[in-house]
Amino acid sequence: QGQLVESGGGSVQAGGSLRLSCAASGYTYSNYCMGWFRQAPGKEREGVASIYTTGYTYYADSVKGRFTISQDNAKNTLYLQMNSLKPEDTAMYYCAAGGYCYSEGGINTWGQGTQVTVSS
Repeated sequence: QGQLVESGGGSVQAGGSLRLSCAASGYTYSNYCMGWFRQAPGKEREGVASIYTTGYTYYADSVKGRFTISQDNAKNTLYLQMNSLKPEDTAMYYCAAGGYCYSEGGINTWGQGTQVTVSS
């Protein structure tokens, strides 16, 4: 079974940057897409950004222009560069892989999550 392990979360002030990493092992990296979801307290988990084997990338409107998803195939690692962070970006961020990544229904593998906290 594939495995995803996130790292890079932390606390930062508004306007700052963080880069999340997700190391993939097993068959996970051969999934059709990989992406990042987040869940804030009291809210549903939402898709943030995803990348497909075709090269297509998706970003939620709330992060467009601020977040960039990328991957290093040689390292089997997915990244999420987050710039101009806002307090509303505070959430647990999850790495995910599956057949489609715009909703949880398409995900077959989840990471354990990494916390991002943005203070004003």
